[in-house]
Amino acid sequence: MKKLFVAMMSLFLLVAMIGCSNNQSDDSATLTADSDIAYIKEKGKLIVGITNFEPMDYPDANGEWIGFDADMARAIAKALGVEVEFVEIEWDNKIFELQNKSIDVVWNGMTLTDEVKKSMACTNPYLSNAQVVVLKSSVADQYADVESLKALNIAVESGSAGEAAATENGLNFTALGSQADALMEVAAGTSDAAIIDLLIASAMTGEKTSYPDMTFKFELTEEVYGVGCRVGSDLAAFINEQFETLQNNGTMENIAKTYGVLQALVQQ
Repeated sequence: MKKLFVAMMSLFLLVAMIGCSNNQSDDSATLTADSDIAYIKEKGKLIVGITNFEPMDYPDANGEWIGFDADMARAIAKALGVEVEFVEIEWDNKIFELQNKSIDVVWNGMTLTDEVKKSMACTNPYLSNAQVVVLKSSVADQYADVESLKALNIAVESGSAGEAAATENGLNFTALGSQADALMEVAAGTSDAAIIDLLIASAMTGEKTSYPDMTFKFELTEEVYGVGCRVGSDLAAFINEQFETLQNNGTMENIAKTYGVLQALVQQ
């Protein structure tokens, strides 16, 4: 009887160990299923969160999204073997949109601030940038430093690096939905100036641009752009690998030339 009892206990322990082994296998499968890359490949689509931000993301005459970021996102989607979809978001809500999976990446000339890096898994920088002050050309010479801007009403994009620069420098500002809105405010005379990205100011102000009677002055900040993925996502590392590949084969340089941002490219 004693030997039978020992045999039965051994059998019980063996079954329990097999059960634990199965549970561990299930856990491994769950970890695999948690991969962002696997999730995106399974649904067959990379959803990119953007705003209307020339030359990064903006619609052409046919309503198709183009721009440096848009074309780079297409290249990454191709490497993943999926389609790409662009979704306009409220910039203030970018972290929420990413976390609830309304989008898969924030890819819209996003400055890598401390807040962004804490809230997202970010790629390496791919473009350098700055925040500049845009004014009507007719009055631009009157403003040479931050102190001279203190009496002005300045338009900024809500939740942007421009808003952060205005706050840090103690300037009076109105927060709007986009940098394009901020420029329109200056054009309409509703605001005296705007604080926006150097890249968009270069593309949209001055001769032969959308705002030929506007120009930009001194830089308030220096910064870099990156792509934001969900916290813990394996997609950021994949994009970094593709950045290196696309730079080495000349694709990134060609796209940068198309949209006039070649000098801002960051070496991968």
